[in-house]
Amino acid sequence: MLIITFESQQAGSEYVRESGISWPIVIDNQRHLYNNYNMYRASFWDVWGLRSCWAYLKQLVKGRLPKALSSDIYQRGGDVLIDDQGVIRLHHVGTGPADRPTIDSILKIVDSALNQ
Repeated sequence: MLIITFESQQAGSEYVRESGISWPIVIDNQRHLYNNYNMYRASFWDVWGLRSCWAYLKQLVKGRLPKALSSDIYQRGGDVLIDDQGVIRLHHVGTGPADRPTIDSILKIVDSALNQ
């Protein structure tokens, strides 16, 4: 597992500390990997549309306040899962902050790859 971010090393390290994830971090300041995986800039409505607002509202109801915006909120994120043979098993480009594959769907892909 690997985390790729365009943010600073400090911001990446803070994310790892807050999330409890101990994966290595790669800083992609020039966003070469983002662009290679078609993770370009999102539109205003991708970021601030109904789906995103709904996701933030659900977090507020749970008592979780959103963090202050400090980075490029229009940079698309995503998930890429590459097996040890270099085969891309998952390539998901998020349409906005609320668009992420479920943990179950990722685990099914991992399970399927391991059982081949």
